[in-house]
Amino acid sequence: MSIADNLLEYKSELDKTQVELIAVSKYQEPAAIMEAYNAGQRVFGENIVQELVDKQAQLPTDIEWHLIGHLQTNKVKYIAPFVKLIHSVDSLKLLIEINKQAVKNKRVIDCLLQIYIADEDTKFGLGFDEAIELLRSEEFATLKNVRIVGLMGIASNNATEKQTLDEFIELKVLFDGIKVSFFRKDDYFKEVSMGMSGDYKLAIEAGSTMVRVGSSIFGKRKIKHYKTE
Repeated sequence: MSIADNLLEYKSELDKTQVELIAVSKYQEPAAIMEAYNAGQRVFGENIVQELVDKQAQLPTDIEWHLIGHLQTNKVKYIAPFVKLIHSVDSLKLLIEINKQAVKNKRVIDCLLQIYIADEDTKFGLGFDEAIELLRSEEFATLKNVRIVGLMGIASNNATEKQTLDEFIELKVLFDGIKVSFFRKDDYFKEVSMGMSGDYKLAIEAGSTMVRVGSSIFGKRKIKHYKTE
């Protein structure tokens, strides 16, 4: 099936759940992204800052770009002028830098705290206690140009369905607790970004509001010349 056909199949399924589809376009050529765009998709996720910057300059201005990969503090300045949502905030230091660059660009940048839920050492993210400590910190209270709108998590690779579901449920439980404790009156704290091509149905079952799907829409990744951070 074509990119457009794959995309419309996902949209038809997700429209029933009100879960937002983030089309992960990492390593895809602009032409492939335009095929998804012409089929109605406007929200795209990228992992690598340089690739995101290059594509943003080439593609329509009404695309909402999400940074979903690990973000280094020295790269924030490149995406601060336009990024719609940063999914991968995993430290107070990074959040402070995002706020600094948001001030320079006279905007407020929406962010998700990335929470470590996987049973492996290769993922980034805050521990549950670290996330609560960050939100309680005096430094966080001074940051006026970032807005925490929810949480993000990545489940363990090659896990059983039960383990994956349990990890997603743990993230949703943490989200609910943080909502009550820190954002009770804030309607914008509403996003739980979890679930990818192989496990998005389990994520939706656990309460995801955003799923990040790439290969099932675009097929095999094409671009090879970008270096990872």
